[in-house]
Amino acid sequence: MRIIPVIDILNGKVVKAIGGKREEYKPLESVLTKSTEPLDFALAFESLGFKELYLADLDAILGRGPNLSLYEMIISNTDLILMIDAGINDLEKAKSIDRLSATRVIIGTETLESIDFIRKALNSLGSDKVIVSMDLKNGRVISRCNLIRSYNKYTVARLLHNFGVQTIIVLDLEKVGTETGVNISEVKKLLDIFDLNLLVGGGIRDIKNLRELRKIGVFGALIASILHNGRITKEDLKSGGFI
Repeated sequence: MRIIPVIDILNGKVVKAIGGKREEYKPLESVLTKSTEPLDFALAFESLGFKELYLADLDAILGRGPNLSLYEMIISNTDLILMIDAGINDLEKAKSIDRLSATRVIIGTETLESIDFIRKALNSLGSDKVIVSMDLKNGRVISRCNLIRSYNKYTVARLLHNFGVQTIIVLDLEKVGTETGVNISEVKKLLDIFDLNLLVGGGIRDIKNLRELRKIGVFGALIASILHNGRITKEDLKSGGFI
């Protein structure tokens, strides 16, 4: 199972994400670095043995446009593969990220305005470069798209599967930063129904939680808080066979 560290960027700095309440996000204090610069976090993650980095560009998600120069800085100074959520719902913006080497484009349902955009992105970029994040609140998929909002998460997952999406993130925004644990039974239900590479994010609590996710066949896990506060260490991940 892949373990992928996460950073949230706001005003060009790394911030602590809690419960999706972005107006309350403050600069992140981490045991990994005293800096709030994205590149310093990327370098710290690489030194720990990680191969990928999930970057949530909140500036772009809030409509200010993607921080392309920031992505390029990380790419040119590390060997990390960047998974970038920049609120993409426009093909040209998706292509601007795809043109950068070592990137994957995240399409989040939260900012998605039309489900047809997923088809266009898959056709243009390829299924290996596009990851769809099914963003949840109160167990429901949130989206700007009326059609997606009208469906439950199982129906949305079925649609994505039928479109040819290979990798889906199930991201519980309310659990982000809370370390309250993942609902294993709900994740297992999705895995039992659909043949997908499933990444899970939001609320992962500890190494035991990661082992539970691996046991049921989860493809990867997104982690942030438990890394930054030292609740999980490089040694824990190594001894668990995660890195």
